[in-house]
Amino acid sequence: MRYAELFCQSNFSFLQGASHPEELVKQADFLGYEAIAICDECSVAGVVRAHTAIKKHQLGVKLIMGSLLCFQDLKVVVICPDRQAYSELCRVISNARKRSEKGQYELALWDLMSIKHGIVIWLPSFSKRDHHWAKWLQQHYGERLWIGVQRHLLHNDDAYLAHCELLSEHYSLPMSACGGVLMHSATRQRLQHVLSAIKRGTSVKKMGAALLCNTERSLRSRAKLTRLFKAQWIENTLVIAQRCEFSLDTLRYEYPSELVPESETAIGYLRFLVEKGKQCRFPEGVPENIEKIITKELSLIDSLNYAHFFLTIHDVVMFAKQQGILYQGRGSAANSVVCYCLEITSVDPRQISVLFERFISKERNEPPDIDVDFEHERREEVIQYIYKKYGRERAALAATVVSYRFKSAVRDVGKALGIDATQLEYFIKNINRRDRQQHWQTQIVELGLDPNGSQGQLFIELVDEIIGFPRHLSQHVGGFVISAGPLYELVPVENASMAERSVIQWDKDDLESLSLLKVDILALGMLSAIRKAFQQIALHVGHRWEIADITRLQDDAQVYGMLQNADTVGVFQVESRAQMSMLPRLKPACYYDLVIQIAIVRPGPIQGDMVHPFLKRRNGQEPVTYPSKAVEEVLSRTMGVPIFQEQVIKLAMVAAGFSGGEADQLRRAMAAWKKSGELMQFKNKLITGMQNRGYSTAYAEQIFAQICGFGEYGFPESHSASFAVLAYVSAWLKYYYPAFFYCSLLNSLPMGFYSASQLCQDAKRHHVIILPICINHSNYDHSVCESKGQYVIRLGLRLIKGLRANIAHALIIQRPQGGYTSCAQLQNLGHGQSAIAALASANALHAFTDGRYSARWEIMNKETELPLFKNIESNNVSDNVQKSLIAPVGEATEIDDLVEDYQAIGLTLNKHLITLLDESGRLTRFTRARDLIHLQHKSWVKVIGLVTGKQSPGTAKGVTFFTLEDDSGNINVVIWSGTARAQKQAYLSAKLLEVQGTVEKEGEVIHVIAGRLTNLSELLNR
Repeated sequence: MRYAELFCQSNFSFLQGASHPEELVKQADFLGYEAIAICDECSVAGVVRAHTAIKKHQLGVKLIMGSLLCFQDLKVVVICPDRQAYSELCRVISNARKRSEKGQYELALWDLMSIKHGIVIWLPSFSKRDHHWAKWLQQHYGERLWIGVQRHLLHNDDAYLAHCELLSEHYSLPMSACGGVLMHSATRQRLQHVLSAIKRGTSVKKMGAALLCNTERSLRSRAKLTRLFKAQWIENTLVIAQRCEFSLDTLRYEYPSELVPESETAIGYLRFLVEKGKQCRFPEGVPENIEKIITKELSLIDSLNYAHFFLTIHDVVMFAKQQGILYQGRGSAANSVVCYCLEITSVDPRQISVLFERFISKERNEPPDIDVDFEHERREEVIQYIYKKYGRERAALAATVVSYRFKSAVRDVGKALGIDATQLEYFIKNINRRDRQQHWQTQIVELGLDPNGSQGQLFIELVDEIIGFPRHLSQHVGGFVISAGPLYELVPVENASMAERSVIQWDKDDLESLSLLKVDILALGMLSAIRKAFQQIALHVGHRWEIADITRLQDDAQVYGMLQNADTVGVFQVESRAQMSMLPRLKPACYYDLVIQIAIVRPGPIQGDMVHPFLKRRNGQEPVTYPSKAVEEVLSRTMGVPIFQEQVIKLAMVAAGFSGGEADQLRRAMAAWKKSGELMQFKNKLITGMQNRGYSTAYAEQIFAQICGFGEYGFPESHSASFAVLAYVSAWLKYYYPAFFYCSLLNSLPMGFYSASQLCQDAKRHHVIILPICINHSNYDHSVCESKGQYVIRLGLRLIKGLRANIAHALIIQRPQGGYTSCAQLQNLGHGQSAIAALASANALHAFTDGRYSARWEIMNKETELPLFKNIESNNVSDNVQKSLIAPVGEATEIDDLVEDYQAIGLTLNKHLITLLDESGRLTRFTRARDLIHLQHKSWVKVIGLVTGKQSPGTAKGVTFFTLEDDSGNINVVIWSGTARAQKQAYLSAKLLEVQGTVEKEGEVIHVIAGRLTNLSELLNR
């Protein structure tokens, strides 16, 4: 018996479907179905995944596109026989979604009437209204209408079937079997119950009869279906399926065309712009080898019809340039010579080896991927430019699928099973997810969950099962889809949560699978910081710097000396704990060293065991050898060790004979290595290809092992090259203009690894003077000013918690020429007591008060609010009268002040907490960060500091790296998983931590290997 399932909902019918689209198509193929229709409610969000799974696993089942649409008490499944029907369905879904808030839809009767090509399967509601809808549906759909009969073995099945047959006979409507499937397997019933309870915000127990009473809404065997449905109903599923010829492979993307002048072709205009750009980028003439690359790139762009794509990116970055918005393109296509000439990137291709096949290959018809980073505070201007130019009908953001992760899974599943919310939060807070040796299931049992009880077992199983399930669609960080015609002809569009934004129903992976254009408009905080630094330097020093000016100065030994000493707090890409540990070892001394530095501290090189061989060769401890001239050409820049993704791809081409397209398939397999294990299918081809070209089996095996080491993440050279430019510029600013550097970072927060407090601490270590917030001298932003012949930073009002930005700006505008002179003067401005109180708490009124406590007391004085005193001008006499009326305030301790500082502005400019605790005798003897360098390797030490960072990268095999801050600097602490497990309370919750352990020294790199952890956080509360 042959059968086609015409109605399945995947888990993209959020909190209804209990199976992934991939699971549904695999199970349908296993059961021998002819076809399966994925019909999520008012959505096609899951169909690309099903489509991709069928192609990837070469399944024999046919995929049909469709959607469940509900209007009042009417339910219909609309499936798409052809491209026209698919576009029609996307339009209907888009209209319904755009009428409602994100995540909802509102179908109109007109939407249903406009379906002229889709096949409609009606699901009768088993009510008297069915007769009304039968007439209406028949009138509008005629021969495209079928009654969908479902058999779920409920108590009223016989009556329901009789009702459907009566409708069929009375209105001459054919009947077809359909499953109403929510699960690929009956084993998912428990999870479906939990999803239903989550959707309704209640527990499974309280759901009662609203839950599925059996497992009949799963994919069932054909033998069982034969017993449930009449033969004709089953036969009709095949009749309908045979009419459905539409495939997502037939979707064709049309690029926006208005960027090309009427008299020009797209490639002709692109050549013109490149020619124009060459004169700017290469004023002394284009080198012969670069000219050949340009010719090759333009030829490839022309043959694959990508000219519109490059023109679109060029148009966007030219807008940014005109508006003075800093940007930087990255990606192999972005770092092509064509993009350099188009000013999409500032990376000179003469400095790196460009592998254009990384994103462009004749063997696969899909567009290159170019990311463009813009200032994070001004990216919205670029986004709105795109919407204005193309309209929301033709431009929308790609979706991001927000899926269940551990914490959300624990909360939602636990609530659905009736577990107390307090207990769930206790579990979440005390489970160490960094511990890769002791799984969370074991830890949660130790925390009190009964593993032998039915509820405990079910909870653990369902949390594991639901992780990875989609919860809802969100918007991509900046991936735009732009089309020549309405987007809804390709994919449904819906409202984003942000006003004036639209989101398509597919994510970036879906777009890549279907070869659809995505323009990545991303945000980068460092670009904002650099632009602000340039502006402040121009204002105070009078020199207008640009990124290109700094890179043209060539490599600065002083700047690289700072990098080699790991003095990189705030420096782009090399400020993390791992990067700081690598810098003194690698000792970058030129631009390309920095490119390697950024890429080498990544999971790919680390897991592929490439870091130590590279360092040994760089330090002369190991000879640099190459098995062939071809391999030397690929690896000479990295001393024979593959560091970048492009090198691995090119090695496969020159050493194993892979074509450009095959090599890129290898890249894709690398990306999915841990999830699918697809990489193994390339092993034989790679090793055999290398053996046939004279390479030893041992070397071939080594190369394949390194490829596997890249795992899910190997960093491309092209991205690293772009980032290295910004890393160098930020380091250059830190070295030559430290006050401007720190000020720009503070004004660009939140960004990077460090808080305002940590940045200020580092600034002071670099002898940068920081002046406190002052109502009479501070602007809203932090600012650089001159004091005693040097540039200093004045903190701005933006730092004050509880002070609204509009009030802060008003206070600055209203500030008298001579400044404010009293609290009463501020109160009379009418901005509210809470704003003045926030200023007092931040000690911003110190210019005319004796401190924050005195200011608070003065604010409480209501005398000035009385009508008699309301309009009295502030003068010395009235000030003295006021002060005489104020009771004296008791002296506050330095620790009191420190606590107040952190509560009011998140940092202190006074003594460090460690200094205060040490001076008050509350700390036992310990070693400071600055003194660790004087200790012997392997010596015992005790350090104390504030916990400012925790990192546990996947490459660390269960090790956690803590950063402790004391009053002299930062201390790097290594905590092994066994230590963390044995001292979990201190490990998880300490804010102030004492660590006793051994000093590990490797050159200039110093770590403390933790032995004993002591939580000293209670000292903060005394």
